[in-house]
Amino acid sequence: MSEKDPSILEAAPLAYENPVFLNSPDGRVIRILSEYSEPLARFRRERIQDTVVFFGSARFRALDEASHELELLENTGSRQPAPEEEQPARRPELEEGTASELQRRRAEAAVEMAKYYEDARKLAYMLTEWSKTLKSRRHRFVVTSGGGPGIMEAANRGAKEAGGKTIGLNIKLPFEQAPNPYVTPSLNFEFHYFFMRKYWFAYLAKALVVFPGGFGTLDEMFELLTLAQTQKLAKKITVVVYGSAYWQSVLNLDVLVDKGAISPRDRDLFKFADTPEEAFELLRDGLTRNHLTTEIPPADADDDHRLRPEIAKTRR
Repeated sequence: MSEKDPSILEAAPLAYENPVFLNSPDGRVIRILSEYSEPLARFRRERIQDTVVFFGSARFRALDEASHELELLENTGSRQPAPEEEQPARRPELEEGTASELQRRRAEAAVEMAKYYEDARKLAYMLTEWSKTLKSRRHRFVVTSGGGPGIMEAANRGAKEAGGKTIGLNIKLPFEQAPNPYVTPSLNFEFHYFFMRKYWFAYLAKALVVFPGGFGTLDEMFELLTLAQTQKLAKKITVVVYGSAYWQSVLNLDVLVDKGAISPRDRDLFKFADTPEEAFELLRDGLTRNHLTTEIPPADADDDHRLRPEIAKTRR
């Protein structure tokens, strides 16, 4: 067996095929650009013009529909259930008096969250059915979620049941989060960087629906409200906050007004809704007023230009 000629130097790997470089700190800018360019190319290919984003709790999910039981997940984004002592009490435990106070409170909350799941599912169905009647060469007001369980799953599920495309902007977490099965496969995204995922939530969104949730829901809601408040979005966005009883017990915006932290008119940046029908009317009216009646495509616009999604520009 002949030895390798030491005078022959093997070709170095191409930089864009070098995993050591791409996964290093020096390759971070390439990874960030990839999470901008690849989704943009896919949205153009799938003819997505704009979206309606659904936010809400990822921790509650419906189990097998035949069992009608609910379980709480271990963490936002996890597929593993929370410890048994943190789970909502089941009927035998309630009847026998063996449930803890936490489990009893969780049982009451589970019923409430199950209702929100079904409401999100119905609202996404209604919105998708309506959007499919709009005459456009591109897909309008596509239901978009974070791609995970809970309210996200409900939104994607309702849109799919209505026969529409639906987007999932998933995030890679230390847990075991996987896309819910209702996301359109060609519109199933996985992000490493939270800020790039946030960008894509805002990029094409013409409306936002905020269902009851935790830290992540609050974060996304206030981020988009801040962009609207400071007029950093060169578009009007309709924000519907679903479940007034939940949110008014969690947030007291009147205190912010009384203390001068926000303007009284900032409360007009969103509207409360408590039924899918009420939320749908707010969405349909806002989307029609802001993004349908005012849209007149340029007569000389070429086909490629018309098929590109609008860019959510920020003001200079």
